[in-house]
Amino acid sequence: MNPQELKTIMGSGLLSFPLTDFDANGDFNKKGYEKRLEWLAPYGASALFAAGGTGEFFSLTGAEYPGIIKTAVDTCKGVVPIIAGAGGPTRFAIECAQAAEKAGAHGILLLPHYLTEAGQEGLAAHVEAVCKSVNFGVIIYNRGSTRFKPETLAKLAERNPNLVGFKDGIGDIETMVAIYQRMGDRFAYLGGLPTAEVYAAAYKAMGTPVYSSAVFNFIPKTAMDFYHAVANDDMATQHRLLKDFFMPYLDLRNRTQGYAVSIIKAGAKIVGHDAGPVRTPLTDLKADEMEMLKALIDKLGPQGL
Repeated sequence: MNPQELKTIMGSGLLSFPLTDFDANGDFNKKGYEKRLEWLAPYGASALFAAGGTGEFFSLTGAEYPGIIKTAVDTCKGVVPIIAGAGGPTRFAIECAQAAEKAGAHGILLLPHYLTEAGQEGLAAHVEAVCKSVNFGVIIYNRGSTRFKPETLAKLAERNPNLVGFKDGIGDIETMVAIYQRMGDRFAYLGGLPTAEVYAAAYKAMGTPVYSSAVFNFIPKTAMDFYHAVANDDMATQHRLLKDFFMPYLDLRNRTQGYAVSIIKAGAKIVGHDAGPVRTPLTDLKADEMEMLKALIDKLGPQGL
């Protein structure tokens, strides 16, 4: 898939980040991961991001990463495109990007470089080094210590034709509007705040109708229903699901830092698709929190196709 084809895929539909399956010892569970992808793929997501944030990219080793991406590509071949997460320090990000391209992924989402702060010149050099290390499409993630200004993105886009997407996980509306006005249709845009459904209508109004859903991992039918409600400006359905599920879900998610991932694994376990424990430094939900989440899920009804 060439970069422009990836951009087209990013231009519409719902995207999601599958969990990465671990066994009781915290090791990668290949068979469990295959079953998860086989379950999720038919629900209609435009693409799946393997080893993304919800897939705990930040806890994966360089040795296990290529196998995870290859498993995702092989399992979903001909059904749904796979975009791989890549990130961390520049040389490691390049290793991941090249491994993902070799495994047959359709592009990468370039996650933050993590700990240290960096100026715009350094951020641009980091992105450009990754872009020039591969031929497929690159989507950058505006989040955490990685915050791009419109002029930086413009220069990067001019020098790197395979930089085709921009995902926002910060929620600074003024900056997002400025980026969209500066870049126009040069990029495909993706809303990427945690529990993106809460912000979906506002982002659509800014010209960013596509977002990534984490809850797709355990309530895929509801996730697709909500996406269609946003796409069709069905405010009644949006408000009903926000009131009945997403807002109380946020209250539970916000109890502990890191629960944005942990609660997804908890939801998958509740619906019978256990992905195993999260890796440290994350922690799993407590028993009473699991019961609260189960009550919210049960109210939504069956999630079959």
